[in-house]
Amino acid sequence: MASTTVVLPFALPPAELAPELSRNLQAPALAALLSRNSLLKKHSPAEDGRLLPHEAWLERELGGLAAAVMQGFGLAPAQGYWFIVHPVHIQLARNHLVLADSRRLLLDEADARVLFDLAKPFFDELVWGDANTWFMRADSWRDLDTASPDAAMGSNLADWMPEGATALAFKKLQNEIQMLWHEHPVNEARQYHGLAPVNSFWMWGGASVPASQPASTHSIAVASWPAAGPAGAPPSWLAALGPPGKQAAPGEAGTLVLPHLIPMGAGNDWGAWLGAMQQLEADWFAPLLAALRDGSTGELTLILTGREGWTEIRTSKSALRKFWRAQNLKNLSQ
Repeated sequence: MASTTVVLPFALPPAELAPELSRNLQAPALAALLSRNSLLKKHSPAEDGRLLPHEAWLERELGGLAAAVMQGFGLAPAQGYWFIVHPVHIQLARNHLVLADSRRLLLDEADARVLFDLAKPFFDELVWGDANTWFMRADSWRDLDTASPDAAMGSNLADWMPEGATALAFKKLQNEIQMLWHEHPVNEARQYHGLAPVNSFWMWGGASVPASQPASTHSIAVASWPAAGPAGAPPSWLAALGPPGKQAAPGEAGTLVLPHLIPMGAGNDWGAWLGAMQQLEADWFAPLLAALRDGSTGELTLILTGREGWTEIRTSKSALRKFWRAQNLKNLSQ
């Protein structure tokens, strides 16, 4: 029988909001999966929190993110040390700089290609993934401690810049790219049409190639999501971790990532989060519960994450028989 792990980024809302959100969520299948378990374990995030818990979990499982994401884009990078790179908008908020939500950048491929081609000569090696996700090789920057864009978003940027012996070299490169893109016709046209200028880049997820644990050794599927709404779509780097063209299905063996809640959780849009959770109940939680009950899935592990940590819950057909345990959503809390 299949053993399935389901990763649910931002399934855990902030502690102060969890009780009210749980009261307004009609999710009996999820309640059964959370309550009638054989294992419940809460985990704290790393002290500096420069990766969100779901990002840190995936990084550990894959043995590094950059190499795995590159493979997901069909790239075969040369041996070396690689980072994920995103074109971004940095804005001024009162007396400090803030990294804006890249999901709202609306950068199309044509504009991204122009900016990519301009920037490429300034890098040792810069490789295209898609409009929002590029990759850079920097073998001498292995010491850099970087933060993911979703972890840094909305906070004082000074607290999230790369740290390490080569941080000044990164800052010099970032300044060069910022000057290169400043007032470029691409950005002038974007601003004319009411779009934010692409005025910098962000790098993170550094990993050696070959990675210590290549992505090809893992069975990871990333579920597709509906067309992007006001909150935007989950990041394309995450989508690339799933095999191209593979349609994830409830109950199949391996690791399944459900990214539907990321835009709402990262953007603190908890009303939209509630609606997305309600849809997940119908599309995923109810079928997962049915797969356990009919025996097609032998064991299900849920990895529920928030900003402040993550919870591991394991259940099975026999655990579901624990009728004395009330079915509720109290485990949707950090």
